[in-house]
Amino acid sequence: MKSDVMNTRRIDTSSLANVRAVLFDMDGVIYVGNTLLPGVTELLAYLDASSRSWMLITNNASMTSQQFADKLARLGVEVAPQRILGSSEATAIWLKRQIVANGWPPGKVIVLGQEGLRAALAAQGFELTTDPFSAAYAVAGIHFELTYAEAAEVALAIRNGARFIGTNSDRTYPTERGQVPGAGSILALLSTATDVTPTVIGKPNAPMYEIAMQRLGATPTETMMVGDRYDTDIAGALKLGMPAAGVLTGVNTREQFVAQPEPPHFIFEDLTVLLARLRQAD
Repeated sequence: MKSDVMNTRRIDTSSLANVRAVLFDMDGVIYVGNTLLPGVTELLAYLDASSRSWMLITNNASMTSQQFADKLARLGVEVAPQRILGSSEATAIWLKRQIVANGWPPGKVIVLGQEGLRAALAAQGFELTTDPFSAAYAVAGIHFELTYAEAAEVALAIRNGARFIGTNSDRTYPTERGQVPGAGSILALLSTATDVTPTVIGKPNAPMYEIAMQRLGATPTETMMVGDRYDTDIAGALKLGMPAAGVLTGVNTREQFVAQPEPPHFIFEDLTVLLARLRQAD
């Protein structure tokens, strides 16, 4: 069996026992489409039993935390909504903080996205609009029923001066049929149409990880990120000095992880292997 430990330059990877909190990506780590991946229930139970905190964080902005919890329940896993952070909620929290703490002007938000993004922004007190000429902010995320008319309205808002914010930059989205266009592809469409580059909140950008760790009361060096995609999950974690584990149940292969200039500290076949390594370390 190939070694799980791939990178010892930035952190002591001699033992997983040093990990006190874990952040999990969802698509490609917890499930693919409507299929639960191996080891999820057992691993989460072990983290609870070993007094480790954990949270599921996803760049998928299509649903609310409650909707994600409902999906997991249908797959046989009970997770409280408070333990789930989507890029929609992270984006809404981040934007509210910019207005409150950094003096950004309050204003209406035009949205290109689904219920998860709209609900998150409304929960933070934002007024949503469909009028491109009254919007102060244009926020875009994944939209599985995107129409040209919707994209055109948001593009007009950005060209009219609305600040362009994206939930995440994942170019593709993993499904049981394969990779389909993700939120990053939608951001690229809008950027091409407006000549404006968005500010992106989701992984690999720092706000997503920071909000999750604040909720857990954990520091970067004791919080491990588990993800299936290097350019989002792993790259952002390494930049913050977090231990990072790549799993092979989603987008990237072992060879792709290893080929990176700074590979993840660990590479596991799936969560069952991570659970076995944690048990050995404790």
